[in-house]
Amino acid sequence: MERLRWDEYFMAQSHLLALRSTCQRLSVGATIVKDNRIIAGGYNGSVAGEVHCIDEGCLIEDGHCIRTIHAEMNALLQCAKQGVSTTNSTIYVTHFPCLNCTKSIIQAGVAKIYYAEDYHNHEYALKLLDQSGIEYKKIPFNRQRVAQYLLN
Repeated sequence: MERLRWDEYFMAQSHLLALRSTCQRLSVGATIVKDNRIIAGGYNGSVAGEVHCIDEGCLIEDGHCIRTIHAEMNALLQCAKQGVSTTNSTIYVTHFPCLNCTKSIIQAGVAKIYYAEDYHNHEYALKLLDQSGIEYKKIPFNRQRVAQYLLN
């Protein structure tokens, strides 16, 4: 069997991280990679020490759950906390980043965004990515292909 490509491997990692999500509205995972090495991972969930949506429900304001930190932001903050540079890194995300996460990704110096599913792709986020020269690409995730590896 042909081994997984790097993009499949890192996207599978993001989908695995999404399984840790504590928000009931959408499970998202993000993996930040530099030189084909994972430097951080994140999923959407509550601030450390706070109750989780899966335990007490989402805290909705203006149509958004304000209890959770997005997966992309959690991964970026993990790098900041550990002093790991994200300059020229790549982020693999299960869903297209929201506008605020897109802005943070740009500011953090991430060079590429690969995502598996479209999700409210904000027009301004797309404009900012185009202006910044950040490569972004939808790479569908093939669960069956990855599952073959797990079953063998």
